[in-house]
Amino acid sequence: MLAGEVACVDLETTGGNALRDRVIEAGIVLLSGGRVVEEYSTLVNPGVRIPFAIQQFTGITEDMVVDAPPFAEVCDALLQRLEGRLFVAHNARFDYGFLRGEFRRLGRRFRAPVLCTVRLSRALTPGERGHNLEAVMTRYGIHCAARHRALGDAQVLAELLRIAGERWPPAELGAIVDKLLQAPRLPPQLDAGLVDELPEGPGVYLFHGEGDALLYIGKAKNIQSRVLAHFAADKRSRRAAELTRLVRRIEWIATAGEFGALITEACLIKERRPLLNRRFPATPTLWAIRLGDDAQSLRASISELDPDTDTDESYGLFRSRGDAERALVGIVRDQELCAKQLGLEVGEGSCVAHQLGHCRGVCIGKEPALMHAIRTRLAFARLKRRDWPFAGRIGIRERDWSGAEETHVFDRWRYLGLVQGAVEPPELQRRPGNFDPDIYRILLRALERPVRGMQMIELDQS
Repeated sequence: MLAGEVACVDLETTGGNALRDRVIEAGIVLLSGGRVVEEYSTLVNPGVRIPFAIQQFTGITEDMVVDAPPFAEVCDALLQRLEGRLFVAHNARFDYGFLRGEFRRLGRRFRAPVLCTVRLSRALTPGERGHNLEAVMTRYGIHCAARHRALGDAQVLAELLRIAGERWPPAELGAIVDKLLQAPRLPPQLDAGLVDELPEGPGVYLFHGEGDALLYIGKAKNIQSRVLAHFAADKRSRRAAELTRLVRRIEWIATAGEFGALITEACLIKERRPLLNRRFPATPTLWAIRLGDDAQSLRASISELDPDTDTDESYGLFRSRGDAERALVGIVRDQELCAKQLGLEVGEGSCVAHQLGHCRGVCIGKEPALMHAIRTRLAFARLKRRDWPFAGRIGIRERDWSGAEETHVFDRWRYLGLVQGAVEPPELQRRPGNFDPDIYRILLRALERPVRGMQMIELDQS
């Protein structure tokens, strides 16, 4: 068992975003010298609606908290039990970040050394795959009478520490804990306590500089580890050094899953136009390669693309004419197509590529024109923009570890917006959206190779 003063903490909240959501229950088990000395729990009136999914997940209903004290009335009791102790929690950045956020709203400051029992479990049993609380309970035979309630889960953590103290030698366990407690380093101009607030889950992070100028937006499966990686001592890239020197503030948007992080990043970069990201126009002019028959053969050309009206043989979503030209030249070369047959080269006799041994000779009758046309269409098929395969709108739903749901709504490859919980808010019904090639590629990739935890639902059944 860990020596010293320890507080095993668990919170239940209205969702997974510490900036937006609120605490609805707190549970604390206090340890001193390895022994339980006090257990404390309280419901908290969050002052906001508790989503139905959270009520189902925790069993805490709005009726249960209507007469509970607000956080302002329990903060002193919490601080009295937490200050001067090691803060232990499962997925600790979540609980610690929520508490710091609630205290900050009241003008109170709280900091403590933090031990995450997810990370402790990984360090103790690196060969095991599961380290969520259910897996840990199963591994060590820990029973919980009130799962997904704050005090019940906090009691599980206290029991885990007791078992760890019995099964691992004190010196070995102490070395593991000391290593886990070593604080990652941030640039000196940032508050060191920020490390404790960065969530260990998917989302988007934003770096701000002097005057709150937006420097950079990035996505992450784990916001904390990705942000800290920017400032790691072994980073040698010019961008990493520049960010380390310029950053003055970091904010983040936690998402329910990886798909949400991808979509949020793509939208924010175009909306906010950070200085150090690659910058594209919000509504770019798109170019495409076109294939069309004339009196003699299949011809290739390049022109601007209108995603709403173009239905002919157009291939690719290129941001410039030059990008389209390079793609066309590369496909012709790699597939041994004839530039002359495609109308890209003029002159008598064979094409230049045939003279160099890189054309199969349709230009001089060695290859049938029909075969060349078939090979051409096959060569460009991978660039063909997909038709919308659904009757109407779809939703991509993700659920975070706390049970909170997010649904991203799309129609004809256009992003209509994000829904928290319910899927049919009036503001998203048939709202037009611009075609965005980045959103198209993200959604297409997700539909072909679904991201873990992602669910596709059709919202407009025919």
